[in-house]
Amino acid sequence: MRATKPYWFPAKTYGWGWGLPTAWQGWVVMAVYLVGLVALVVFVNPAAYPLHFPLGLAVLSAALVGICWKTGEPPRWRWGKR
Repeated sequence: MRATKPYWFPAKTYGWGWGLPTAWQGWVVMAVYLVGLVALVVFVNPAAYPLHFPLGLAVLSAALVGICWKTGEPPRWRWGKR
């Protein structure tokens, strides 16, 4: 029998999606996402480049959701019962 790999991102108790990471790999992913957000805010001026900021935000967020989808619990609506 194969042991299952632990999820990096567990499902939220209520609603749809994932909660805070439970594995160190998940925390690294969150740290890289936050560093990317800070870099985006610091280096991209939304007034000068009105399309670059939302595009960068969309790319970072899509990458985070993709990683959560691949390494987290399968998403579904949850009503608080495990």
